[in-house]
Amino acid sequence: MLLAGAASLSVQAFERPFPANAVRGKMTPAYFPEVLIDGKVRQLAPSARIFNQDNLIELPAAIRGSDLVVNYTVDSWGNIDRIWILTAEEAAQKPAASSR
Repeated sequence: MLLAGAASLSVQAFERPFPANAVRGKMTPAYFPEVLIDGKVRQLAPSARIFNQDNLIELPAAIRGSDLVVNYTVDSWGNIDRIWILTAEEAAQKPAASSR
């Protein structure tokens, strides 16, 4: 029980390091392998990873909601390869990289 409490505390106190090339946007799930980001249909890369607010990998079919504030990166083909669904605290912070 003590170990479970320590694990949840460390997840809450963990600050996620986003890459310098991460871009901020609002995402709405669409039919796989597509997502809507800032109202535009975007393609997920074959190796795309989506991280939820607890920094755990989330399957695209399990994501619910619209206009989720996210940071994301784009691969050399223009496909989205990583998405982080932001917490309210992370969304309130200014993005490190400029939006595209």
